[in-house]
Amino acid sequence: MKDTFKHRGMRNKLADLVESKGIRDKKVLEALRAIPRHLFMDSSFEDHAYQDKPFPIAADQTISQPYTVAYQTELLGVEPGQKILEIGTGSGYQTAVLLHLKAKVYTVERQLELYKKTNIFFRKMGYRPKKFVFGDGYNGLPEHAPFDGIIVTAGAPEVPRKLLSQLKIGGKMVIPVGEEDQVMMRITRKSETEFERESFGSFRFVPLLEDKN
Repeated sequence: MKDTFKHRGMRNKLADLVESKGIRDKKVLEALRAIPRHLFMDSSFEDHAYQDKPFPIAADQTISQPYTVAYQTELLGVEPGQKILEIGTGSGYQTAVLLHLKAKVYTVERQLELYKKTNIFFRKMGYRPKKFVFGDGYNGLPEHAPFDGIIVTAGAPEVPRKLLSQLKIGGKMVIPVGEEDQVMMRITRKSETEFERESFGSFRFVPLLEDKN
């Protein structure tokens, strides 16, 4: 697939729609306009790429709704050069948004099928996260901590303590928390032991799975 003038026009309409739903961060909207979302999906589903909805991808996972990607990214408040840990690489679309914002991205995917597919795609497209790891997102990447921000792209029944410990003081984590439906939370680390928690809207994500082995 190629990225055509038509695709760029569809991206602009999508970004306008997402903006109309309340996203205000111009850099995030610019990322939506720039990144060819249709390339992150199977070519037979190209018509769905610029609709504001999630869509199934490999390994029973989904590529998140563009509004949700923008919402989480805006809550995180990414600045150029920040170290960001992403839990749940999936198709790589959220990763691409973070890279467009000039973050240093460390990303973890637990589904081997997706990890292999997305790794090939990143190489083909020239997307270069600092680290792309196959592993259990519940554990984070303690060897690369602390992080300025952590973004979790799957619904967790509770906030993983191991991830909280990997935030630097002043750092933020954006995570959907809940069983069936999730509440989007932003957790800011205030000190070694203090965390501020803010709740935002309700969302529905695929579950964040923990490796019990």
